[in-house]
Amino acid sequence: MIDLRARAGRNGIGDGLRRAVARNPRKDALIFRDRTWSYAEMETAAFRIATHLRDAGLRKGDRVAAFARNSDAYYLLWLACAQSGLIHVPANYGLTGPELKYIVEQSGARALVYDRALKGSVDDMGPVAGLDFLSAFDGGDEIDVMAAAQGTTDPEREWDVTEDDYVQILYTSGTTGKPKGGLMKHRALMAEFYSCIHALEYVETDRCLWSLPLYHSGQIHTFSNPQIMVGSTCALLEQPKPEDVFRCIEENRITSFFAPPTVWVGLLRHPGFDAHDLSSLNKVYYGASIMPEPILVELRKRLNGARVFNCYGQSETGPLATVLKPEEHDGRLTSCGRPVLNVETRVVDENDEDVPVGETGEIVHRTPHVITEYWNREDATDEAFKNGWFHTGDMGRFDEEGFLYVVDRVKDVINTGGVLVASREVEDVLFTHEAVFEVAVVGLPDEKWLEAIAAMVVLKEGHAPSEAELIAHAKKSLAHYKIPKRIIFVEDLPRNASGKILKRELRRVHGGEETAVHTGATASAG
Repeated sequence: MIDLRARAGRNGIGDGLRRAVARNPRKDALIFRDRTWSYAEMETAAFRIATHLRDAGLRKGDRVAAFARNSDAYYLLWLACAQSGLIHVPANYGLTGPELKYIVEQSGARALVYDRALKGSVDDMGPVAGLDFLSAFDGGDEIDVMAAAQGTTDPEREWDVTEDDYVQILYTSGTTGKPKGGLMKHRALMAEFYSCIHALEYVETDRCLWSLPLYHSGQIHTFSNPQIMVGSTCALLEQPKPEDVFRCIEENRITSFFAPPTVWVGLLRHPGFDAHDLSSLNKVYYGASIMPEPILVELRKRLNGARVFNCYGQSETGPLATVLKPEEHDGRLTSCGRPVLNVETRVVDENDEDVPVGETGEIVHRTPHVITEYWNREDATDEAFKNGWFHTGDMGRFDEEGFLYVVDRVKDVINTGGVLVASREVEDVLFTHEAVFEVAVVGLPDEKWLEAIAAMVVLKEGHAPSEAELIAHAKKSLAHYKIPKRIIFVEDLPRNASGKILKRELRRVHGGEETAVHTGATASAG
């Protein structure tokens, strides 16, 4: 028996949605393709899906994996899990069969709901221990999310779910080894939503565009969910294809939009940027990886009048940890801002002691919107939460005003000849060359230098500088030990579905026998 009197003190994600619906039941909440869901329709559809999952045999605490590109059905399944006590397990839609199998088995998922377009990877999993339900989102299978959402039945609306229940296992991107699943409670994510609403200035009059993957914590928990909680109207795209993004902004008069640096680069370089009316944008956001300073300067100039926010964090912190607000950008373009409402941040040395202002150390956080643990990984949990603070693996420093600067990932700092060099610093310089479209800098094994600084460069169309020319450009701004030893021209850079460049893959491909296949001649930095 559910004690309905206890609802007055409850604050789960379903309760937050219930409050948003009560304020604006008939307002448009979610737009996808030719379907528009009002707030009341969206909540009812999610309850129908939750009831459908229960009737199929799933129970509170069971894990439900979702393997799909963006759609209204994907978001509704997430809400259904949150409302009914199921634990949502999002999976990167770029995973191969064996990679997907690892996440499904490691999480102990009883159900996997997938896109028909991704069935090849699903088939490649082979037998999966403990998996009882395998269904397409709209497949007419035992679990049919869209059929349930569009049904006419009166669903169950009272569920025994509180803020202390678990709601999601959020897997890291896997750029540094096997993904780890961060276990999140309702109360942790609700605390993170409050931090986002406060720092990112969300209001119910916002018209938001979601185009980055909903499986990624940045899109769904920094933007999508808190925007729904305040009552915004949100348009959803399957992918951030430039023409689709520009058209959606223009047609829906979008005011609020987030993209990571790699997506912003693609948008800025696309002819549609100037061909479409983007004047409705008044709040734009970047994050998920470090933004090259030249790209940020260009973005602010070409979207003159829009308020620009930098968002920094990790999946394990909800993910938002710090924000650089629009009025804080001038004079500190490379900062990621200051800790948000519910976060404490320090920069520490190897003994977890605070380093002096201006010096570099590891960034650590303490916050109510951090994961409880890594699912079935006590070793990783103990390592990450050493001395009661979450250790990010990011290197950074504070300035005298308390603004944080991310120097690099611990694993992306290059040790060249015994001197540590931040790859970002080299990337920022190379980005200022007129021929450079994109660049990623890594350290490659070298007998003399231990690690040789190597720049993987994607050129703009119609440009063909020599390696010597780019190295000469770098010499104008960098100390001799920071100059790339090698320039490697590539057609594109490997990245995950959220747009993060996979430097681990660059080191793997270009650090061994495969290098000769991808490079031409290389130039010495001298």
